[in-house]
Amino acid sequence: MTRPPRPDLATRRPEPVEGRSSTPTQLLLATNNAHKLTELRRMLAAAQLDITVLGLADVEPYPEPAETEPTFEGNAVLKARYGMHRTGLPTLADDSGLAVDLLNGMPGVRSARWSGPGASDEENNALLLRQLADVDAPLRVARFVCAMALVLPTGRSEVRRGEMAGRLLDELRGSNGFGYDPMFVPEGERRTYAEMAAAEKDAISHRGKALRLMIPVLADALA
Repeated sequence: MTRPPRPDLATRRPEPVEGRSSTPTQLLLATNNAHKLTELRRMLAAAQLDITVLGLADVEPYPEPAETEPTFEGNAVLKARYGMHRTGLPTLADDSGLAVDLLNGMPGVRSARWSGPGASDEENNALLLRQLADVDAPLRVARFVCAMALVLPTGRSEVRRGEMAGRLLDELRGSNGFGYDPMFVPEGERRTYAEMAAAEKDAISHRGKALRLMIPVLADALA
């Protein structure tokens, strides 16, 4: 269970993690999601940026802040700022999810918890399939959204946003993904996102788009 950050963190001077060097080439990705960490490392390597990406498992453990903001951008900044204050490292965080037109943009920021706190991907997918069970294919329009935030020890913060439009099936297909990937077909595709190869996904994904917009910032800030 996550706990909200302590109120004194906003004014606390960042301190590096004990035993670690806060070198300019180190970057914390504030997530425990192994899929996101692998994806980011792969895309940064492709961009030929000499940056060592650390996950939360690589730093002194800290309680992740509750995602209390109503927008993807707000939650991304919240997580990045908290990670930077706890470790002293430049910190990148994203908040991403699925926005369904017929559901007025939901699950949205509640995507990972759509069927309740601690919900599994299978439970979330099953609930969304039930909610759209009587909806015709042309109305099953949706998009994946990613807001990516970078917070530096200097206090500078940057946010970039990426979206991937598509539609939702009435079944799950594919195993090369997580979350709602098996029921999402990107615009112009017949395959689900979970049926596509990693390189294909990186080229069109919401996180890929947000990261490509962030890469010039990373190159400038961490050079």
